[in-house]
Amino acid sequence: MTFSIVARSDDGESWGVAVASKFLAVGSAVPAAVAGVGAIATQADANVAYKGLALSHLDEGATAPVALQRLLEEDDGRDHRQVGLVDMDGTAASHTGASCFDWAGGVTDDGVAIQGNILAGPEVVEEMLAAWHRSAGEPDLARRLLAALAAGDEAGGDKRGRQSAALLVVRDEAGYGGRDDIAVDLRVDDHADPVTELARLLDLNDLYLTASTEEEKVAVDDALAAELQQLVEGLGHPDLASWVGTENHEMRVADDGSWIDQRVLAILREQGRRTS
Repeated sequence: MTFSIVARSDDGESWGVAVASKFLAVGSAVPAAVAGVGAIATQADANVAYKGLALSHLDEGATAPVALQRLLEEDDGRDHRQVGLVDMDGTAASHTGASCFDWAGGVTDDGVAIQGNILAGPEVVEEMLAAWHRSAGEPDLARRLLAALAAGDEAGGDKRGRQSAALLVVRDEAGYGGRDDIAVDLRVDDHADPVTELARLLDLNDLYLTASTEEEKVAVDDALAAELQQLVEGLGHPDLASWVGTENHEMRVADDGSWIDQRVLAILREQGRRTS
């Protein structure tokens, strides 16, 4: 009752899963990933224990096909399971049990495993793979995964309808403040158009939970510092740091105030305009 894509980035530094389903909170059951280890999606009659077991096998040096074989050998319910795996080297494996409800199947390629069950037809996974290849060269794995998921959704997705979607991407020290490896962890648990909503949340994730690139940084000279001070005082804050903390923009303004992200600057100016 789910379609998913599991993949590694072309640079070999990120792993992730995107998934959608006519199922409540699909992100709570299907995806798991660890930076430098790999990623997995477990679905159909999902065996959620696969997540920890598979990542443990991968961490111990098993390839994705070997890890998958071990999972299935130990599970009497294998004919009802569907699972996709990608290991640290980008080797992919996918399994669709013989008892999964039609249409069910999957495809693998270098660095990617795509699978689904109770789908509108094989065109769902085919379009997802085509979208994955079209996005080659895109450095943001989350965007590539989302594009593939959207292609599957547009091709018919889960034939029962839409309800939830999720996106998980890991990369070493990519988390908030660089203190964990979770680059993206977003879930739409119950929504009429969950993939579209997931795209909206990813835009917000980029703004609030990723650091500014050098190209996005605007140096704060004396004139801009005076403007910023005037703007934040007009919004009821004593200084820029107070406004930044209140608005959750810590990842996109320098601690010493020496630069401000161009998007955050635009947001501040717009807030100032509305209150003037």
